[in-house]
Amino acid sequence: MFKGLEHTAIASPDPKKLADWYVDHLEFHINYTYAGNYFVKAANGTMLEIIPSVGERGSNLMKDPGIRHLAIAAEDFDAAHEQLKKQGVQFLGEPFQVEGNRLVFFADGDGNIVHLIHRETPLP
Repeated sequence: MFKGLEHTAIASPDPKKLADWYVDHLEFHINYTYAGNYFVKAANGTMLEIIPSVGERGSNLMKDPGIRHLAIAAEDFDAAHEQLKKQGVQFLGEPFQVEGNRLVFFADGDGNIVHLIHRETPLP
């Protein structure tokens, strides 16, 4: 009956600017817009809906309650990491390895936590 996540929403003070950030940096494309909201879609079909925010941003630390990061899969970790570096992406640390998986955390155009990942073995 339930198929899984259709999209995840991110509230932004400038939804168009953040949508363009995902297009320019992570190869998403804007696939639908309405009333100031932007859906951006990745090559694998996953989507983010970027909506207008209201008010001030709360704390955004790695272990704060709530959704903490978006994981972006990469076929070639080193090439993807290098491309993001050339684009001036703000990294939150150096790449590291956990159980054969390569990761690096960074901030998107609004400061949301994102990480690049290449899994040695896909999850079941």
